[in-house]
Amino acid sequence: MGRKLIDKSVVVTGAASGIGRAIALRFADEGANIVVADVRKEPREGGKPTHEMISGAKFIETDVSDMTAVHDAIEKAVEAFGRLDVMVNNAGVFPGNQPVETVDEADYDWVMNINLKGVYFGSKFAAEVMREQDDGGSIINVSSIAGLVGYPDASAYCASKGGITNLSRELAVELGGDGIRVNAVNPGVIETAMTTQDASVAGTLDEQIPLHRDGQPEDVAGAVLFLATDDAAYVTGHNLVVDGGYTAQ
Repeated sequence: MGRKLIDKSVVVTGAASGIGRAIALRFADEGANIVVADVRKEPREGGKPTHEMISGAKFIETDVSDMTAVHDAIEKAVEAFGRLDVMVNNAGVFPGNQPVETVDEADYDWVMNINLKGVYFGSKFAAEVMREQDDGGSIINVSSIAGLVGYPDASAYCASKGGITNLSRELAVELGGDGIRVNAVNPGVIETAMTTQDASVAGTLDEQIPLHRDGQPEDVAGAVLFLATDDAAYVTGHNLVVDGGYTAQ
């Protein structure tokens, strides 16, 4: 079976670690040209940097809370590979348990600027490039099941992820005429360095998940790959839940 993304140019934010790393590696296996856009080079889980594991990949230091940095990353990706076929807005943070009465403005801004503002402007700047291409492109935004249901003591996080989910729907409607598909992926509990270091997340939901296990970054990467390829050519405005059945209950 042939590879599905041969010569496609892809930017993945937050691709140094975790879900983003798995997405970048999976897309590279399918033949894509990869730009790793992250605030750090070294993976949180240790090991070789993502861009060094992928032939021809580019690393661009990118703080997604800074719209100028996001714009520059996309501009440099186009300079490197000539076009932008897929934008994966994956970079995000989880602040841990924070009852609403303990959240101050700095806490709120930190979460929203990375999780929602970063996705908003990543989508905006990607769309500007894709509109100039004859065949449009695909934008995939990594949200969370916390963007669909309430998580106790995670008000800012839920607000940011809910924003991503509905932003993706709106952009699908707005950009469809330009041949740009926009979808969200909503992971459940995924075993990454970010989640396992937080005792409030690690291993807490295993017994409540119908598949009786936490998800792996590769589980999410497979879903994102589907949305990026022509297999999903008529899929836009969708939020694809990857949670082992947790929200089906």
